[in-house]
Amino acid sequence: MLNRRHGMPINAIASAVPIARPCLLLGFYVNSTSSGTLVIHDSASASTNNAISGTITPAIGYHHFPASLGAGLRFVVGATINVTFFAIPIG
Repeated sequence: MLNRRHGMPINAIASAVPIARPCLLLGFYVNSTSSGTLVIHDSASASTNNAISGTITPAIGYHHFPASLGAGLRFVVGATINVTFFAIPIG
């Protein structure tokens, strides 16, 4: 069982749909970046553009980003970034 305060870690260096069902996004940790960017979507498919953020250019470190995602977690990365999302699948 996942801890509702910590979530499941999802590491990525490329765009992905790691959770294709409702989930709670807690935040993300940028491990390394070289002008990398992120756009977070509430979507269970790469073909759906339902962005819940603008283009984020985060610094290295943890970024609190609480969100309830009804369809799933999709993120699009640009340039070079290594990021770990923390999310809790529900349902």
